Amino acid sequence: MSKKEFDKALEIIDEEIKKSGISRRDAFKLAGLGSAAFLLNPNEASATTTANASEAKGKILIIGGGLAGVATAARLTNTLSSPDITIVEPNPQSVSYQPGNTLIGAGVYDKSDVMYDTKDYLPSGTKMIKGKAVEFNPESNKVVLDSGEVLSYDFLVIAAGLTLDFGKIKGLEAIGDATSLGDSKKIIDTFANSGVCSIYNTDSAVATWEQMQNFIQKAKEGNKVKGVFTHPNTAIKCGGAPKKIMYLANSRLEEAGVRSNAELTFYPNGGKMFGVKEYHEAIVKQFEQRGMKWNYKHNLTGVDLENKIAIFDKHWEEKGEYDEDIEEYEMITKHQNVEVPFDFLHITPPMKAPDEIGKSAVGSRKGWIPVNKETLQHVKYKNIFSIGDIAAVPMGKTGGSVRKQYKVLVDNLIAVMEGKELTSKYEGYTVCPLITDIGKVMLAEFNWTKKPTPSFPLDPTQERYIWWLMKVYMLKPMTMHGMLSGKA
Repeated sequence: MSKKEFDKALEIIDEEIKKSGISRRDAFKLAGLGSAAFLLNPNEASATTTANASEAKGKILIIGGGLAGVATAARLTNTLSSPDITIVEPNPQSVSYQPGNTLIGAGVYDKSDVMYDTKDYLPSGTKMIKGKAVEFNPESNKVVLDSGEVLSYDFLVIAAGLTLDFGKIKGLEAIGDATSLGDSKKIIDTFANSGVCSIYNTDSAVATWEQMQNFIQKAKEGNKVKGVFTHPNTAIKCGGAPKKIMYLANSRLEEAGVRSNAELTFYPNGGKMFGVKEYHEAIVKQFEQRGMKWNYKHNLTGVDLENKIAIFDKHWEEKGEYDEDIEEYEMITKHQNVEVPFDFLHITPPMKAPDEIGKSAVGSRKGWIPVNKETLQHVKYKNIFSIGDIAAVPMGKTGGSVRKQYKVLVDNLIAVMEGKELTSKYEGYTVCPLITDIGKVMLAEFNWTKKPTPSFPLDPTQERYIWWLMKVYMLKPMTMHGMLSGKA
């Protein structure tokens, strides 16, 4: 993120927020960005960081050079007087701005708007090794790379992100495992011109916009078309994205004047639109206002690409036998295969931790890295921490979560290095800028309480233009210029 690009984003924001009669500082508060001080005066934030340097020593190894890994390395570099940090990462563009994929999929961003070289954001003095960690030996403090190289460490941070498990869906076995950046050929070749797409890979997000335009063109030609949008039965990164791309498809159809020719239906595995009651209710109203449909408790299990049919496992519970001792009915889960024809199918694939990590000694039965949800310290190995999508933290896998987590992790890692108690705690805060239209966003902020935790006294369930400005123009420079410097 160049200074010129950052300044341009601020200029656009300033022009627009003046119309609302508020200051830039208040606008950042409104958007839940929090780090307004950094955005207003980066030099002041830098000076504050340097003043709190720690003399702690130790060899720190970070697995994963995405947002979480590089932001953590940067903050450690800013805080330690003599940092010894190595990052292991296979993708030279690992810091590219993944939240922009949704906007790419709807034609708001181009791919070039989100792609960045990791070397340009690597903290001074931090070593980068191009490779993948394939074996973990926490008892001996060693990691083996795919090259065969063995790395030792005093402290380990696992920030490797997650894997897109397309192969779990029947008909998409040829794709197998994929990642959000790279590994796109199998996805693109498999989907081809089938009307199937996914914004969860950057190149596939580009193809999503192409498929969406084809879908809209069919509607323009007078055809009655069906759009289907899925949400799987696993934890996923950015839980709002499956709905965001549906809202944007609706907006583009309205823009083209052919919304009446399209039926849009959301098929989530769960029984709610959102885990927070207030946001769930707001989304239901928005769906109703837009004439969008939904069917809860449907998990995508297969796709017939040739015949354009999505196969779902519809599941529900029925009462079984009555247990007189505990005075409860046994609940039995029932299943039914449901075939749904489509013209446009957006797939949110099942997701998991990379097998080489999730199934290793540092993983857990479910694959995610087991950490204390507040301190982010591994539950078994006290010199290991984890952050971001791969961590078993019961809260949104989003950049908004990482923005709070990486500061906690650094504080606690340094505390371990200094032999002190871990006092910093992640309170579960996350933020989901839920795009509901071209020009509208509902800013969903919440924490462990699963209650709205707005940063400013405005109704958080309302869609607002100011949130759209923040999402499209401000969050990217804040991430690239702020978080990746370890200061925001």
